[in-house]
Amino acid sequence: RTASDKARRSVLKELMNVDTKSKLAACSSKKPEECEIYIVEGDSAGGTVKTARNRRTQAVLPLRGKILNVEKAPLEKILLNNEIKSMIASFGCGIGDDFDIRKLRYDKIIILTDADVDGAHISTLLLTFFYRFMPELIYQGKVYRGLPPLYKVDYEDVEKKKKVKKSEYLFNDFELDKFRKTGKKIQGLQRYKGLGEMDDVQLWETTLDPDSRVLAQVSISDTVEADEVTDVLMGSNVPPRRQFIMEEARYANVDI
Repeated sequence: RTASDKARRSVLKELMNVDTKSKLAACSSKKPEECEIYIVEGDSAGGTVKTARNRRTQAVLPLRGKILNVEKAPLEKILLNNEIKSMIASFGCGIGDDFDIRKLRYDKIIILTDADVDGAHISTLLLTFFYRFMPELIYQGKVYRGLPPLYKVDYEDVEKKKKVKKSEYLFNDFELDKFRKTGKKIQGLQRYKGLGEMDDVQLWETTLDPDSRVLAQVSISDTVEADEVTDVLMGSNVPPRRQFIMEEARYANVDI
């Protein structure tokens, strides 16, 4: 056990010295209370977010594909995963027994993925990692999900008896149906398949601007339930997961 702890601490020490410059676009401010980091799905969207962001307070870390499912992997394999190493090094607060939230470099860790099934899966894998190895981030309210819109509607409106062209972002099909019922003349409708389809202006308006973006703070109301659900959904035991899916399938909203 002593040898194992020594090896783990050696790996963690190396992680703290990992060069993240090739991936992480750091912010210029060194005050954690005003800084935030976006964990972005893919290099394409990551590049646009880097262009759109507020460079003083917003850092960006693009991830390549889906990270390791930490619920199924041994610690040695987890610590060797490049995407996980980049996150640990970027946050600066360590993991597990060596975690110290006082060393966290950001007040907000924002998961930003596409509004589709793959994006939801990547978000779930990230939350599983945080919950198992950095749970204090969630308990202290540091973890958020960015909610990108699904549609952009261009429409014609009337102001002071004049026709005016306007645009509005809608986040789901329910909002789109509600908008259609307003009777406004829709001139254009764009459905975003992913963050990479937005330009820097659109990304700033919808997901980066603190005055207009929509964030969902991740919280845990029942630790025991959270532990059980994480184990069922992300663990190696298949039958309980199949049973859970069969029981809960009627609540699913699948975008096909």
